Amino acid sequence: MSVTLSALHWAYLSFIVFVIGFMVSKRDTSLICILGIFTLGLLATGSLPQAVIGVFNSLIYAIKSLRGTILIISIIYGMSQLLKKTGINEVMVSPFAKLIRTPSLAYWVIGLLMMVTSWFFWPSPAVALLGAVLLPVATEVGLPAMGVAVAMNLFGHGIALSGDFVIQGAPKLTADAAGIPVSEVVSASVPLVFVMGIVTTITAFWFLKRDLKKGKLTVDDDVEISPVVDESKEEENLKNSLSAMTKRILAFIIPILFVIDVVVMIMTNLQGGDATALVGGTAVFILMVISLLAHKNEGLEEITEYLIEGLQFGFKVFTPVIPIAAFFYMGDMGFVSVFGEVLPAGSNGLVNDLGVALAEIVPLNKVIGSITLTIVGTITGLDGSGFSGISLAGSVARLFSISIGTGIDTLTALGQVAGIWVGGGTLVPWALLPVAAICDVSPFKLAKRNLIPVTVGLVVTTIVAIFLI
Repeated sequence: MSVTLSALHWAYLSFIVFVIGFMVSKRDTSLICILGIFTLGLLATGSLPQAVIGVFNSLIYAIKSLRGTILIISIIYGMSQLLKKTGINEVMVSPFAKLIRTPSLAYWVIGLLMMVTSWFFWPSPAVALLGAVLLPVATEVGLPAMGVAVAMNLFGHGIALSGDFVIQGAPKLTADAAGIPVSEVVSASVPLVFVMGIVTTITAFWFLKRDLKKGKLTVDDDVEISPVVDESKEEENLKNSLSAMTKRILAFIIPILFVIDVVVMIMTNLQGGDATALVGGTAVFILMVISLLAHKNEGLEEITEYLIEGLQFGFKVFTPVIPIAAFFYMGDMGFVSVFGEVLPAGSNGLVNDLGVALAEIVPLNKVIGSITLTIVGTITGLDGSGFSGISLAGSVARLFSISIGTGIDTLTALGQVAGIWVGGGTLVPWALLPVAAICDVSPFKLAKRNLIPVTVGLVVTTIVAIFLI
């Protein structure tokens, strides 16, 4: 099938190149994405007012597409803050603290617990829920704070976030840009996420053990000035508002409820938005019940306060994502939704057309396609968000898969894994601040320690992806 590229196609491709250039330069891409949408609208409609209207409508389209993801992350964050303030998190974690008896056990127990918790609570709230409780236990048995930070970071912001199997925020972004169902990206990411995770965490563990043995890393190394924690009277009262028995009961019930959610998902084949909604609805009820129990007469008002706190966090995370996602949605049917039926005759969407044209000019292969997607994913992570640019990975994956003739799900998952690992909080220092702050270590030293393990993991994962396509 031959495709004739118009000025619209070349403009879209040019702005993709500009976006990549801005990311490499570590500059924000919101402006270039909005200008890209405006230019596409002007070329497609020939009307200045329609192009301006299209910019606003494209942002609405992106928010509508992402609203479920933004809302569940907001609710989960609000709930996690409540668990932390009431001290329920400490009771939930305490049984695992008893397993931490050696530095090696500390690394793996904290890491695996962080991974599972992050699947349901997301990594940033999970760091707050676990870090303050487990850090003292780990350092007491001989694992330095840096080792705790590496474990929490690689298992949480690496393995858990790059797959995001439960909340499905990351696969939602990449799947939409690639034009495939979220379930396909999730399925394709499973082997890549675990290969990346196993290789990276084992490599990091080997370096930790080596440095501990040689005395290069001790419990007192890399520690910054400890922050003074001064709990207010109100926070202290809230922690004591629930009896020890009530906390134990809630600490048992909460994980059980989320496990039931997973069982229901498997048994009823719930996927995508429905699976996300089930977890979100469960979190809402948990938040309401605990708020009423802890705050008593003020519980009704406090429910709203926790939701507000959660929404502030959710929109803070996703605000940089919205303009970028809006631009890449223009590569598919989002363009028709925003500007109407104005694509050139015979067009199947800008990305599809460019993919067909690319296949006619440059027949790509699995090796080049996989390596390129890893590089693209790495570039998207340079801003330290992890999420803001992974739509680009989905768009490029679709482009390349048309040329290769297969592998759109694997290529999309590969770009997602690379983007999240680099930018989601394992290599870019300013993205490491939550873990670094909890563990009292330098984010720059933590990024340096993660560099070799993550690089090795990306190389091995890319090779595996080549065979999976």
